[in-house]
Amino acid sequence: MSDQDTQTAAETETHSFEAEVSRLLHLMVHAVYSNKEIFLRELISNAADACEKLRHEALTNGDLVKDDPDFKITLSSDGEAGTLTVADNGIGMSKAELIDNLGTIARSGTRAFLDQLASGDDGSALIGQFGIGFYSAFMVADKVEVVSRRAGDAEAWRWISDGEGSYEIAPANEEDSLPRGTKIVLHLKEDEKSFADAVSIRRIVRDYSAHVPVPIRLMRIDEETSALEEEELTDGSALWTKAKSEITDEQYKEFYQYSSGQFDDPALTIHYRAEGRTEYNVLAFVPEHKPFDLFDPNRKGRIKLYVRRVFITDDAEILPAYLRFVRGIVDSEDIPLNISREMLQDNPILSAISKGVTNRILSELEKVAKKDAEKFASLWQAFGAVIKEGLYEDPERRDQLFKLVRFDTTKGESRTLADYIEGLKENQTAIYYALGDSKEAILASPQLEGYQARDVEVLLLSDAVDAFWVQTALGYEGKGFKSISQGAEDLDAIAKPAKEGNEDDKKDEEEEAKDKGAVAALVAFVKETLGEAVSDVRVSSRLATSPVCIVAPDFGPDRRFEKLMRGQQGAQPGLQPILEVNPDHGLILSLAKQLEAASDKATLTDGAHLLLDQALILDGEHPANPADFAQRLSKVMLAGLNG
Repeated sequence: MSDQDTQTAAETETHSFEAEVSRLLHLMVHAVYSNKEIFLRELISNAADACEKLRHEALTNGDLVKDDPDFKITLSSDGEAGTLTVADNGIGMSKAELIDNLGTIARSGTRAFLDQLASGDDGSALIGQFGIGFYSAFMVADKVEVVSRRAGDAEAWRWISDGEGSYEIAPANEEDSLPRGTKIVLHLKEDEKSFADAVSIRRIVRDYSAHVPVPIRLMRIDEETSALEEEELTDGSALWTKAKSEITDEQYKEFYQYSSGQFDDPALTIHYRAEGRTEYNVLAFVPEHKPFDLFDPNRKGRIKLYVRRVFITDDAEILPAYLRFVRGIVDSEDIPLNISREMLQDNPILSAISKGVTNRILSELEKVAKKDAEKFASLWQAFGAVIKEGLYEDPERRDQLFKLVRFDTTKGESRTLADYIEGLKENQTAIYYALGDSKEAILASPQLEGYQARDVEVLLLSDAVDAFWVQTALGYEGKGFKSISQGAEDLDAIAKPAKEGNEDDKKDEEEEAKDKGAVAALVAFVKETLGEAVSDVRVSSRLATSPVCIVAPDFGPDRRFEKLMRGQQGAQPGLQPILEVNPDHGLILSLAKQLEAASDKATLTDGAHLLLDQALILDGEHPANPADFAQRLSKVMLAGLNG
């Protein structure tokens, strides 16, 4: 053993993996995947990122690349030894970075990813989305060696693990190290040694990494001459700089899958060059399916920013949060190359690019909506709830978004606001909507009955963001938005569909006129009885078959919005609800007649409280006092059974 080997052995440190890394490695090694070959795509992607990071860092420190200015990724294999090596001359890693990057998982969403793996589903399509692609190497290797030297550092480090719960780290021998960058050596499992075959390597690179913006070369031994040969697999040219006519659908798909870390097909490809005051190339994709992290609390976009083909950052705020499902790149000709990430936020050129790209993507989505209703319906099902966030967050583009938004209504699914306006009833002055936890819950709402009886269309809004945007939206085509569960209804001006009359109907009308005074007296009694539990009690025309409902006052939040805000820490309670009664319902008429006949006031008092509790239950809430509710219900039922 040489002196250097002896010293290295003495300096070797053993560390345990973070708990979630151990769990991840166990699942990766022992689960069955339908697509193990994606490990090479992930390692190549990481290598390309390392090169792009150094390219950016070298803008302010050219000495880092002066001895080797051309970036490259090198693949080499040894069939006899069963090894595959992926090397790059990118930024490299220091000892601390090796520990931080390969020993822990700090990125959000990892637990959800692990839960998906544990469920037994194929998780390979999700690996690239969480920055854990390196660990996919253990699907095919029983030992992984990483030798890395950070650009500008004198010392290189070796990281070794068998994926069983710990790893070793030590100074690397100089002869095994690169001048800068990272070399990953996979010791392939016995049944995975086909991945060391040059034919397999070529195919995987072609399928998954053909458009990596760093050249990829394969070093192999010629079988006849035993000479070491270099073969260029990709030239590292930027796909987005090419003319659309030169690019096939398959090439677009390959680039989308490489850049987004996903395996579905792009549902929409947007590729163009903007010229004028600002010049930039855009290659963006709308996925076919929901990205796994669509509702990540950070809600960051996934558009990478380049400046004249130099990678700058993958988290520039180019698109608004409600378009965060869009993947792709923007390459500017005008932004200074040496700009910092902090300065990007206030850069006027980037602001102009952001505005232009956002408008273009919305315009392209609108074209799909007009030309291919089926495809747009699929996109809306996947991303509609996110797009609707823009109605609240981006009032400047609200009219543009209104052309895209689709609604479930009492008249059907995927209805547009233009469809709604076409179906307005005579004397209808508003666009009516109902908020709720689900479409089914809304359809069961008693507040909906009067609108359905008049065949008035109502928007059924069940996404959480709906409660927010309707508070700020002024209206559409001159018609304001109005909640069916807030304020006084204005349904009396809208005629009910005509029905064939008969003597019984006329008799009902005569009885109704006779009972108006009795119902009015009941309303006054209930209001006095309930006191501060309600802000008002009144007769309703929004009810058809239910005896009661509660609604929000004219001023203040909608009932659904109030519930959402009630869940926020420190939110103040809203105004007390209004109790509305159906003057045609048998229960209300019976109570009115009992009051008129000066019946037992104690029973009527219980009845008044039960009306409010019933209305609360119909609105998805609990009675204010469940014990009192149960006691009153028992008394009323007993009286009825004994009556």
